[in-house]
Amino acid sequence: MDYIQIGIETDTEAVEALSYFLIDELDAGVEVCDPKDVVTQDKTQVWYDLIDEKLLSKDMDVVIVKAYFNEEIDIEKTITQIKSQLNHISQFLKTGTGNITVLEIPEEKWANEWKKYYKPTLLGKNIIIKPTWEHFINESNKIIVEMDPGMAFGTGTHETTEMCAELLEKYLSNDKAGSLVIDIGTGSGILGIIATKLGAKKVIGVDIDPMAVKVATQNIMLNNVADKMTAVSGNLIEVLDTRADIVVSNIIADIIVSLASEVDSILNENGIWISSGIINTKKEKVVETILNTGWHIIEIEEKNEWIAIVASRKN
Repeated sequence: MDYIQIGIETDTEAVEALSYFLIDELDAGVEVCDPKDVVTQDKTQVWYDLIDEKLLSKDMDVVIVKAYFNEEIDIEKTITQIKSQLNHISQFLKTGTGNITVLEIPEEKWANEWKKYYKPTLLGKNIIIKPTWEHFINESNKIIVEMDPGMAFGTGTHETTEMCAELLEKYLSNDKAGSLVIDIGTGSGILGIIATKLGAKKVIGVDIDPMAVKVATQNIMLNNVADKMTAVSGNLIEVLDTRADIVVSNIIADIIVSLASEVDSILNENGIWISSGIINTKKEKVVETILNTGWHIIEIEEKNEWIAIVASRKN
């Protein structure tokens, strides 16, 4: 099956609101092409020298949001819906030019073209995310996580995934090694697999998207952790009947808000909740909701415009 790519030129301010609409209302896959991702990269990495210098002179507030649909959609109707939403968002946020482009993407290109840009990446102090098709010599005895994200979210390169990995490394290394971990919105399974490699006794990854569960299961097998981790399909915590020592949820701010009153039902008394996917413009709303629903915030980590929160239940 081929795919339709609809590209929307917008402003940094509107990216999260637009992405949420595309995912939640139009059931699209979304890719955000933000030039700021280039200038914030680690310049000591070898691959940094391969970056096109033209990107460094671009307007840093102009972002291209690419929405992906199957070829059966009504393109004109979809564009009309996107324009209407942009008009609505513009009442509150800067939306930029709103220029829209349409491109047909052959299935083979959709599945494989991006792989040449996905390289081994260091997360935290000791975790290397290694694409399955890349060669990597482990000279420093790092923890290696083999990943093929396929069509699921979670490559390890996004700030939210990076912060969650660092926090798992921190809290599993302290007093929760051997813990049971639940990964809500597991995507490619990356965070759950990291948890197993850091010493978690058991991990359950749950995702509403059956494709994500399929990809996560494949990555679980690739990393030889099927004895510790399983991935299940369902509506967030509704399919879970156990309690964890750590719950991690790297999703989006609005879902984090909705989870605040529910996560304690799957968390042990002294457990912690690591949440991310929170854009900084929604930090206040998320923090307020978490506090108002009986949580104690242990720490807040910030990376560029993204937020991660570690919380526990008040005693």
